[in-house]
Amino acid sequence: MPKRKNTFSSRAGRLAQRAVHAGWAWAQRTGSVTAARPGRFRFRALGTGTRLAFPLGTVFGEPWIEIGAHCIIGEQVTLTAGLMPDLDLGPDPILRIGDGVVLGRGSHVIADTTVIIGSDCYVGPYVYVTSTNHSYDDPHQPIGKQWPRMEPVEIGPGCWIGTGAVVLPGARIGRNVVVAAGAVVRGTVPDHAVVAGAPARVVRRWTSAEGWQPPLRTPAPVPIPEDATPDQLRALSALDDEAVAHLATLSDPPPARLPELETEG
Repeated sequence: MPKRKNTFSSRAGRLAQRAVHAGWAWAQRTGSVTAARPGRFRFRALGTGTRLAFPLGTVFGEPWIEIGAHCIIGEQVTLTAGLMPDLDLGPDPILRIGDGVVLGRGSHVIADTTVIIGSDCYVGPYVYVTSTNHSYDDPHQPIGKQWPRMEPVEIGPGCWIGTGAVVLPGARIGRNVVVAAGAVVRGTVPDHAVVAGAPARVVRRWTSAEGWQPPLRTPAPVPIPEDATPDQLRALSALDDEAVAHLATLSDPPPARLPELETEG
């Protein structure tokens, strides 16, 4: 009985595989969108150092979309302004994304009316942010044929939105808020809060008077000394748990240099 031939086990197969990977890497580099290379897109603003990864998701209404500097927009991210392409949405921007924002792969930001994402927000993959929801007032009409409801959405600076979260129309999320994975957010969320669930509820909050309540169960990370070298950090990554625990007991603020004992693997 003849042996089955695995195409990719042959030298020609391996070369073909390398060529495919190299071609895809070239397409990713060439197809990404930046301020210097916007392609067919004409964003109202696209900041320095910002990149929309290729392949892109659905993008339209870009004359009413502002994206700040040093943002990372992952693959297959949808950014839309208006209900459909080629609408005149007036003189003001509809979707505003601040500086240093990260939007994870497969996320959607649907701005049929104003949506604001503050600076330094980190949005995980497959997050859905929308200013529009279906209405179902008329029980005799298909829901998809009824005029939708629109309410502005605002996400404050410094937030972390976990994987698969949904931010609904009318949501007002404060500064430095953590939204747990899979949460469904509506209404107002105060600053420095952690919300989880569907609908999302505050499960932890920080105030200047009481700190975190309920208290955090894990110790705060040890800050990295400013003059730490890459070699020292690589050595630290190889330390065992006992050495890391010892590092956590070092003086506060941390010493100017990492002790030699802590940098030896």
